[in-house]
Amino acid sequence: MFDIALSALGQVTSGAHLAFLVVGVLVGLIVGILPGLGGIAGMSILLPFLYGMDTTSALGMLIGMVAVIPTGDTFTSVMMGIPGSSASQATVLDGFPLAKKGEAARALSASFASSLFGGVIGALVLSFAIVMARPLVLSFSSAELFMLTLFGLSMVAVLSGRSLAKGIAAAGLGLIVGIIGTAPATGEPRMTLGFDYLYDGVPLVVVAMGLFAIPEIIDLLKRGTAISDTTGLGGGWSKGMRDVLRHPWLVARCASLGCVIGSLPGLGGAVVDWIAYSHAVQTSRDKSQFGKGDIRGVIAPESANNACQGGALVPTLLFGVPGSGSMAVFLGGMVLLGIQPGITMVETRLDVTYTIIWSLALANILGAGLCVLLARYVARLTQIRFVLLAPFMVMIVMFAAFQASRSMADLIALIVAGGVGLYMRRFGWPRPALLIGFVLAPGAEGYLYQAVQFYGWEWMLRPGVLIIGAITLISVFLGLKFGAEISSEGASDEAALSTRTRQFVFAGLFLAAALYCVYEATQLSFLAQVFPLTIGVLAAGGAIWVLTHLQRGQHSAIHDDDARFATEGGWSGREVYLAIFAALVGAIWLIGFVPAMCVFFPAFLLLAGKARLAQTAILTVLAVGFISGITWAMTLRLPEGLVWSLLG
Repeated sequence: MFDIALSALGQVTSGAHLAFLVVGVLVGLIVGILPGLGGIAGMSILLPFLYGMDTTSALGMLIGMVAVIPTGDTFTSVMMGIPGSSASQATVLDGFPLAKKGEAARALSASFASSLFGGVIGALVLSFAIVMARPLVLSFSSAELFMLTLFGLSMVAVLSGRSLAKGIAAAGLGLIVGIIGTAPATGEPRMTLGFDYLYDGVPLVVVAMGLFAIPEIIDLLKRGTAISDTTGLGGGWSKGMRDVLRHPWLVARCASLGCVIGSLPGLGGAVVDWIAYSHAVQTSRDKSQFGKGDIRGVIAPESANNACQGGALVPTLLFGVPGSGSMAVFLGGMVLLGIQPGITMVETRLDVTYTIIWSLALANILGAGLCVLLARYVARLTQIRFVLLAPFMVMIVMFAAFQASRSMADLIALIVAGGVGLYMRRFGWPRPALLIGFVLAPGAEGYLYQAVQFYGWEWMLRPGVLIIGAITLISVFLGLKFGAEISSEGASDEAALSTRTRQFVFAGLFLAAALYCVYEATQLSFLAQVFPLTIGVLAAGGAIWVLTHLQRGQHSAIHDDDARFATEGGWSGREVYLAIFAALVGAIWLIGFVPAMCVFFPAFLLLAGKARLAQTAILTVLAVGFISGITWAMTLRLPEGLVWSLLG
C-alpha cells in the first residue's frame, strides 16, 4: 500500500497533473467568490471538458475545484456579509463584523489558514478512513441520521442569545419553509399556495441570500459609509495566521467534526459549519465577543467545511453514495472517466484512490496559498464607499439567485426573504436559527419517515440513537446555560416603545404562518401530516411566547438609528431600498436582466451615489460586461424579459 501511495504521489506532482490541478483551483476560487453558485454549479461547468482527457489529469481538475470552493466563498462572506455558499453561512456571523471593524485582512487570512489545515487534515483522514471507515459508515441508518438533524437543531439554543423564544419561533418558521413542496412519504403538495414554483420547494441559495445579503446591503446603504469603519488594514493578514496557530486544538477538533459529518450522506457543508461554530461557542470560556467579531467564530467553521470535502469522499468512493450535492456531480465525472466507485476503489483501484487523496491535499495548499497572497489586496474593497459597490452586489445576488431554478420566481422569493431578513435583523430575531431549520427540514422529515418504516417506533432504542440523543441534550443544556452570554441578533434589551406595534405585527405574521402550517397538515394523510403538524405547533408556541414577552414590555433591541426613528414615528428608510430592489425585479421581468441593469446602474450611481457621469459610465460598462462574460463562459442563462419574448 505504501508503494502505491508513493507512486500516486509521483503522478500527482508531474507537470501535466499539476497544471490541470491549478486550473481546477483557479476555477474553483472564481466559482467560490461568486455568491450562490457553489460546488454543484462549478462541477457541472467542468464536466463537458472531461471527454478525451486522461484519468489522472481530469481527476486533478475536478478535485482542484471541489477542494477550494469552500475557501474562495469566504471573500463575500467576510467582506460583504453574503454567504458565498451553503458551506460559509456561519462564517458571516463573526467574519463580517471583523471586516466592519477594519480587520477584513485578519479575518480572511485566518479563514484561509484554517481552510488549509482543515483541508489537509481532511485528506489525511480520508487516506486512513477509505480503508477503515466501511463498517462505521454502514452502521449509520436513517434513525441515526435523523438524530443528527436534531443535533443540528439544538444549535438554535446557542444562536438565540438571550431571546430563546425568538430562536424557537425562527427555527420553526425555517422548518415550515423547508417542507414547502411535496411530502416525501406520499407526494402530496403542501403549502404551495397554488404556485407551481413551490412544488419543488424554495431553493437554499434564494433563502440564504435573501436572509443575509439583502438586509446587509440595505443596512450598509443606510449607514452611507464603507463596509469597514476604519481605514488601516496594517498587518492584519499575518495576525490572522497567528490567530490560527494560537488555536491549534480548535482547528483539529473542528476539522475532525467536518470529516465525520461530511462522511454521512445528505448532511455535508450546509450543516457542518453550524455544528463547528456551536462547538467553538460551547467550549470557549469567554463567549461575549461571538457575533461581534470573534476570530474563533471564523476559524471553527472554516476548518470544518474544508475538512468536510475529505469526509464526503468516503461514501462517494466506497459506496457510490454522494456525501453532498457537489459529490453527486463528482460521481458523474468519475463515471464519465470510466471509474466505477465502490469497494473496488480499495481492492483494485487503490492507485486512483491515492491520486484523489494527494490531489485533495495539494489543492488545499495551493488554494489557501493563493488566497492568503490576495487577501490584503482584496480586503481593500472594504474601504470603497459602499454606495458604489452596492449595485454590483445587488447584480451578483440577483444573478446567483436566478441560477437556482432559472425562474423569475427565484427573484420574487429573494425579495420576500430579504424583507423577512430585514425585519428579523431590525427586531432582534436570530436569522441563523431560521436558516438552520430550513436546511435541516427535508432531511429530518425524510430520515424520520424511513426510520419509522424500517424499525417502527423501536428506532428510538437503537444504541446510536441513544448516544446522539444524549449528546444533543448536553448541547441544549450548554446552549441554555451559556447562550445568554453570546452576542447575537436575538439579544434583547429595552427599545423605543413606539416600535412595539410593528413588532407585534411581525410576530403575528410568524404566528399566522405557523397556524397555516397546522391547518394545511390537517388536510393531509397521516404520513404526510405528522412532521408539518409537529413543527407548526412548535413554531406557533415560539411565536406566542414572543407575543407574550412583547405584551410584558420585554421586546427586543433595535439599532440606535432605528430607535431614534421610532420615537419620531416615521419609517427608517430601509423600506425605500427594499422597494427599489423590488422595482428592479419588476424591470428584469419586463425588459430582461441586462437591459434592466443598464438602467439601474447609472440611475443608482448618479442619484444615490452622487457619482460623476464618466465614472458612472465606466462602472456600468464594466458591470454589464462582467455579468455578460460570466454568463457566456459558464453557459448560463439570464432572464430575457416579457418585452423581448413578445417580440420573438
